[in-house]
Amino acid sequence: MQTPDFVYSARAARVVFGAGSLQHLEREVLNQRAERALILCTPGQREVAEALAQRLGSRAAAIFDRAVMHVPLELAIEARELAASLKADCAIAVGGGSTIGLGKAIALESGLPILAIPTTYAGSEMTPIFGLTEGGLKRTGTDLRVLPKTVIYDPELTLSLPAELSLTSGINALAHAAEGLYSRDANPIISLMAEEGIAALAQALPAIVADPQDLQARSRALYGAWLCGTVLGNVGMALHHKLCHTLGGSLNLPHAQTHTIVLPHVLAYNAGAVPEAMQRIAKALGHADAGTGVYELARTNGSPVALRDIGMQADQLDQMAELATANPYWNPRAIDYTSIRALLQDAFDGVPPRARV
Repeated sequence: MQTPDFVYSARAARVVFGAGSLQHLEREVLNQRAERALILCTPGQREVAEALAQRLGSRAAAIFDRAVMHVPLELAIEARELAASLKADCAIAVGGGSTIGLGKAIALESGLPILAIPTTYAGSEMTPIFGLTEGGLKRTGTDLRVLPKTVIYDPELTLSLPAELSLTSGINALAHAAEGLYSRDANPIISLMAEEGIAALAQALPAIVADPQDLQARSRALYGAWLCGTVLGNVGMALHHKLCHTLGGSLNLPHAQTHTIVLPHVLAYNAGAVPEAMQRIAKALGHADAGTGVYELARTNGSPVALRDIGMQADQLDQMAELATANPYWNPRAIDYTSIRALLQDAFDGVPPRARV
């Protein structure tokens, strides 16, 4: 097989991986030459953040525990101003995509180094992509300043993540790798990571649902999320991420569940345009069809598969289709309002994905 021409740019980040690796937190803060760390979390992760502060002692400047989905601009400004007033010289983001996204928003304007400690499988910690929501619209961008300098992956921190949230968080990560395989700037190295990441998650997620305390499965899922996040950080995304950003930013739908519901339908939509990528996704899933494989992974393990079940209303479908097609991301198949409106209807109803011509 002929090797295609490609460009691969490595994005440097230090990774500390393994059960119990949180014990190295102070060492990693010192590696950043930091003296005062602002710890970021959601209200639900306050206890974890307090444990980190106790570990760091005098190096913990404060805890900011108000991270929320889709990073409202006003919250990002408030957190950034707090970091400046405390003379913090690094931020520690512990949690999922909401908290890590807040850390990125702080870094975007201040250049403050971010140390990420993921407790979900979202993968945001491995990307230079940021998102901010203002006036009900979410804008995204890419800037190397927001890429965390160090990531500590400790599977023990994911043991308390409920099974259903573990499932949708993992499929959210899987979506990054799936779109990476048919990205306009895909390359053989990233495609290997994508396929391996999908396979790791497809194996781990049902095991986690069966036994949320299975540390080996948790480790496997976190490994897969790392790979999928790396894919997201190195190549462009397409229709799936545009739809999810539109739905999430405009309707404040839960992030991971939205990805889980929409992905099977986007894969079915794009299947005819990128058959080789779909074959690789299906193979990694252990299924004959990529879209159906993701749909069944979600449905058989107890995830919602309909947008109407996570808060979307039927009278919002027309507006979302208009927003998603007004300024679309690149996609291997052409995008038009009628097709996207039909795709969203299927995702709203929760029917199995179907190929569209």
